[in-house]
Amino acid sequence: MARPSLSREEVLVAAAALVRAHGPAALTMRRLAAELGTAVTSIYWHVGNRESLLDALVERTVREVGEIVPRGAEPAARIVSVARALRRELRARPHLVAMVHERGLTERMFLPAQRALVHEMHAAGLRGAGAADAVRAVQFHVVGQLLVERNRERAPVQHPAEEELWQPAGPESAEGDPALARALARPVDEERLFTLSVRALVAGLLALGGDPG
Repeated sequence: MARPSLSREEVLVAAAALVRAHGPAALTMRRLAAELGTAVTSIYWHVGNRESLLDALVERTVREVGEIVPRGAEPAARIVSVARALRRELRARPHLVAMVHERGLTERMFLPAQRALVHEMHAAGLRGAGAADAVRAVQFHVVGQLLVERNRERAPVQHPAEEELWQPAGPESAEGDPALARALARPVDEERLFTLSVRALVAGLLALGGDPG
């Protein structure tokens, strides 16, 4: 039985959930209608054809990724909070972000985060080209770690795995540092590693005053 009423936002939410879980190829009008318990004609009425639906999802993704609010008492903490939020938003929707990229809207998607970073760089005393370099360094750091994480997730299972290579009976290259070997034998905590590295990056950028020379 078809649902008595349906909003455009409900259609977009359901469509985004399908893409996030299964990729764009899984998004058909018939499957989306089944997910929503409605007729295919109702989907067309709310969002148009499939291309129009994909365009709407791209615009929605651009808007969502842009809704980042800096948090913290000091500029450094607020910059780190923007980086962490941007990573979280991008990581949560890889298929949708890929669709944004394919439509040539990546730079527009990043613009709100860049503006938030510019504001905090100014608050920290950075100006001009130095501030621009700092903004891009933080942005590239976010994207770079995401690419590494995605590559690790997609890579074939490794034999032996990194964890196995650093077991106590592993290589002597630990150089007499058993605590280091034990740490490298544990799975990577990606969130912790990102936070550690972006804090160090931001501290270095602010200490340099944004001057790469």
